[in-house]
Amino acid sequence: MNAPALLTSTEENYLKAVFALAQPRIGTNALADRVQTKASSATDMIQRLAEKGLVEYERYRGVGLTPSGRVAAAAVIRRHRLWEVFLAEKLGFGWHEVHDLAEELEHVQSPELIRRLDAFLDTPSYDPHGDPIPRADGTWPTAAGVRLDQVPVGQSFAVAGAADRTDELLDYLHRVGMVPGTEWTLVEIVPFDGTRTVQNRSGRTLDLSALAARHVLVQPQETQTPNA
Repeated sequence: MNAPALLTSTEENYLKAVFALAQPRIGTNALADRVQTKASSATDMIQRLAEKGLVEYERYRGVGLTPSGRVAAAAVIRRHRLWEVFLAEKLGFGWHEVHDLAEELEHVQSPELIRRLDAFLDTPSYDPHGDPIPRADGTWPTAAGVRLDQVPVGQSFAVAGAADRTDELLDYLHRVGMVPGTEWTLVEIVPFDGTRTVQNRSGRTLDLSALAARHVLVQPQETQTPNA
């Protein structure tokens, strides 16, 4: 995956934002909100990116990525998510801590560094939050798992990620120990409010609200009988 050269960190941030929001086009006001700037500044940047052949922009119709723009955006996302894996797996940062650090590291535009980083991490498919990491050839892995609220009672699972990246949710899940790789079994669903009671292999139980369960991604495993 070879991104166009000589992009500034601001240009890369805009490409990521368009990639995240475009369906297939977004307005400049929505883009400005995403990157936390004025609409006029967003328009200026979009015009610059259009001159580089990275976006298509028409007034009143919004902005979308060109094929080259998609390659560039995916390259930034790939670097970001690889750095998140490195920070979590090799340096011991929690999954609630890695995003802001990766935001800085993602702008290091060294293809050889990223190639070696990918090999060092054994070519991971997902970041610590369960998001797919674009492959070097530009393809994407499938989604990491299903939502916890889709799992039946008695099902064992491993936590795969979180669909919601808010600090509040990630801090909470980190605090209660429901982080990627941990294994649990769903033992009860409260009919009244949808609270999920889960239990790990050591017999520890945890109650999760229906809201939290909607945002936890899991990989179902062979069903196990929880400890009595």
